[in-house]
Amino acid sequence: MQLLDNEYDLLVIGGGINGAGIAADASGRGLKVLLCEQDDLASATSSNSSKLIHGGLRYLEHYQFRLVKEALLEREVLLKKAPHIIWPLSFRLPHQSHLRPPWMIRLGLFIYDHLGKRDTLPASKSITFTTDSVLNAAISQGFEYADGWVDDARLVILNALAAEQNGATIATRTRCIKAQRNLKHWDVTLEQQTTQQQQQQQQQQQQIKAKSIVNAAGPWVASLFDDVFIQPSPQHIRLVKGSHIVVPRIHDEPCAYILQNEDQRIIFVIPFEDDYSLIGTTDEEYTGNIKDVKISEQEISYLINITNQYFKTPIVAADIVHTFSGVRPLLDDHSADAQAVTRDYKLILNNDNNQAALLSVFGGKITTYRKLAENAVNKLAPFYPHMNDAWTKNASLPGGDFSDKATLVAQLQRKYNWLPELLLNRLIRSYGTLTNALLGNCNAVTDLGCHFGYGLYAQEVDYLINKEWAATSDDILWRRTKFGLRFSKAQVTALDNYLLQGLA
Repeated sequence: MQLLDNEYDLLVIGGGINGAGIAADASGRGLKVLLCEQDDLASATSSNSSKLIHGGLRYLEHYQFRLVKEALLEREVLLKKAPHIIWPLSFRLPHQSHLRPPWMIRLGLFIYDHLGKRDTLPASKSITFTTDSVLNAAISQGFEYADGWVDDARLVILNALAAEQNGATIATRTRCIKAQRNLKHWDVTLEQQTTQQQQQQQQQQQQIKAKSIVNAAGPWVASLFDDVFIQPSPQHIRLVKGSHIVVPRIHDEPCAYILQNEDQRIIFVIPFEDDYSLIGTTDEEYTGNIKDVKISEQEISYLINITNQYFKTPIVAADIVHTFSGVRPLLDDHSADAQAVTRDYKLILNNDNNQAALLSVFGGKITTYRKLAENAVNKLAPFYPHMNDAWTKNASLPGGDFSDKATLVAQLQRKYNWLPELLLNRLIRSYGTLTNALLGNCNAVTDLGCHFGYGLYAQEVDYLINKEWAATSDDILWRRTKFGLRFSKAQVTALDNYLLQGLA
């Protein structure tokens, strides 16, 4: 690790969605920003979400109207900022006898429709499930409303790209191990973290100075006070585990389903990567090592049982092709159970005796990351009198600078008429207009280089390494793409060997 400079206006610790969003916002306002992440971007909570851009319909039951309104407003903003990785999705809510009366659900959906701005999405409505429905025959009544789907890990990557385009330095696999105030700046020690392929290399440390620090370490936000800042955390958090399972597609409809169990917990069944259904999430208190989080047998049984209560096509544990779990750092509001804990966020600024500022981010959700980032940088504005105004609301994320997806597809189909249609559509869905940069001067499939499987070629792998901070097969197969669902062990090994050759 060797940074080009050792003095920065702002150090952001944490490469999840909040950290990347803050780095993008601050760099776009003219600050010299360094973002450090101990692993890969989006390697923890931000790649293990339910992948939804939504207001949080169930939060209305907990009277969190301000949070829902802000999320609904941001839903419209994000649909416009990144139309290649975020798009509308219809949700069907089947009604069962243990749920609230239909009139009450309809009222809740009416509030959901009108609490925030709704420019592009259709209004909710009542629906009837007929005998040819994918649901069990006993379910005949339900409701439909619209929200959004997002490739959560790519949303983080695009914000990091936006930050870099505005001059920020993105240092992945770089851990902040010490930060000490020295009057008007922080003296910080950073340490390079090694991948498995680099274990023989000695870890390197570097000293930098930063006028301010943002602690956006997600589940580690409180522990940084013990390990890095050596002071008490100003806010308690509750770690809540959310787990998901992925199974072969259990229905062919383009919509998602939202299922409510008798214990009032919500489960989503979402179309995923064309051939699969994503089912989750759970809500459980978590006290273990954050890096070791994984789904439990109890959670698997819970998700399977709820799904089978609703759908005609039953699933069993043997159908599961993938599971993932994330730990959400939620504000400790002393709620009795995990699912009732607020998804709101709190920004706490510490600059005792006018010393260098430390801003810590507690809580939050992916839908409101942009607003959180804007508010965070606004809080730092007094320390940077020449900082520019907020700018992210109407700015596209990298690759999202197009207004009509069909027009973009048609343009790129003409330009790359040698490229298989399925491959081109997948590239557009991940990279948008950056597809041009990825393909470069390629004029034939043979120009794409080694084919690792399922449309992943060396051309794309090299792009991800050179432009998107990818370093391992997991970075590529699970965060930059979702080919991990499909790749065999032999294909993963081939990709590993290719990456090793590049590191040699």
